[in-house]
Amino acid sequence: MASTESSKAIASPVASDAAKRLLPWLVAVAFFMESLDTTILNTAVPAISAALHVGPLSMKAVLASYTLSLAVFIPISGWVADRFGTRRVFAAAIGLFTLGSFLCGVSSDIHVLVACRILQGFGGSMMVPVGRLTLVRTFAKSDLLRTMSFVSIPSLVAPMLGPIAGGLIVGYLHWRFIFFLNIPIGLIGLVLVYLHLPDYREETHPLDVVGLILFGSGIALLSYVLEVFGEHTLSAREISGMLVLSLSLLAGYWLHAKSFPYPLLQLSLFKIRTFRAAVSGSFFTRLGIGGVPFLLPLLYQVGLGFTPVQSGLLIMPQALAAMSMKMIMPRLLATIGYRWVLISNTIILGLLLLLFATIGLHTSVWVILLQAFFYGAFTSLQYTSMNTLVYADTTDQQTSAASSIASTMQQMSISFGVATAGLATTFFVPSGHAAAADMIQGIHKALIGLGALTIVSTIVFRSLKPGDGDSVSHQKVFHPGG
Repeated sequence: MASTESSKAIASPVASDAAKRLLPWLVAVAFFMESLDTTILNTAVPAISAALHVGPLSMKAVLASYTLSLAVFIPISGWVADRFGTRRVFAAAIGLFTLGSFLCGVSSDIHVLVACRILQGFGGSMMVPVGRLTLVRTFAKSDLLRTMSFVSIPSLVAPMLGPIAGGLIVGYLHWRFIFFLNIPIGLIGLVLVYLHLPDYREETHPLDVVGLILFGSGIALLSYVLEVFGEHTLSAREISGMLVLSLSLLAGYWLHAKSFPYPLLQLSLFKIRTFRAAVSGSFFTRLGIGGVPFLLPLLYQVGLGFTPVQSGLLIMPQALAAMSMKMIMPRLLATIGYRWVLISNTIILGLLLLLFATIGLHTSVWVILLQAFFYGAFTSLQYTSMNTLVYADTTDQQTSAASSIASTMQQMSISFGVATAGLATTFFVPSGHAAAADMIQGIHKALIGLGALTIVSTIVFRSLKPGDGDSVSHQKVFHPGG
């Protein structure tokens, strides 16, 4: 989406040596802010829900609204950067993200907090994609692998620091500082962007406004049906009506995209087998495992009585394992192949979710830590495999459009994953303020359901052939983050 092969460059500024040295750090900080924001918040869910006088399960709206906002606005990030310039858009994105963080920190109502999280998500949707686009246009291909590898480090470090940082802030300061933490980083970033970020622009095709309305309203309404925006008391007929309307809007976008010359998302890419398997497999897999960061803090704090700091420490091995797995993944994928890695790994993840459903009051802390470590390792392998398979059979001209679709679907699946986890838990725990024993039992049943859903999602990867993805194992740049 950033630009198409028919686009003509308006300006090609030459980045100074100082800008080239500083630019990777600016983009890395943007990655860090966005990655940290979600992981640091998960640990604070029980504390924030108590402060806002809502049930812990209602907090799924605060988590999912952010990623949903990313999914809605990421598709237009490239067009906006080409139209208004990377420097102006990147600065505006940091400013909106910082403003949203401040407003979240002063919110005293869950509905206001959800609205401010949407504003944060709008800033985040422009911040990371435009930063990555600026890197691609600044550095030669010979330097891009090293640069992108450096920039991806924060997306691995943030999940490791987030849970423990959230626990420390909630335990020793106040939950509002979780959001205030972004403010000084954002202000410094604004100054550095205006001083050093190259300003790239390109000619743009007309924005697909109709497509944006159809797609954005369709997934937003679908998320509401999944109770992303909190508990509701609508009748079954009203919910069914909204579900039909949301699916009709998405179907309308599909028909529109087939006839519009420059669609918001190039759905024709789904004709590529590896791309189709990677994106759809990623979506359905994340429906199962995407809710784990929401459920585990609830299990550890509300169910088992651990403090926020202890909860963060119990989750921390996931990130440590994920970083360790990065070193052996290329060789593993080259040896076994994408098809068998994704099929077997998806089944293993489903079984690990079933194991999490056995954690109770008498479970040893060491067993919990060991399970977290293995879950982090296999999750990292899953995400990296799916993210890199996206580019296996796409041309250089299709890479930008493929990245846009993959990023959008990824954020949608994370949002829907949280919604699915919350909906499953609500089904098994009718009361939002359930007792600890009921909460443990409800989360266990939800984890069993999500584990089964994850195992079923293996079906998507069976369409792959043994040689699929071989071209990407050593030649393509790994997609940052998970």
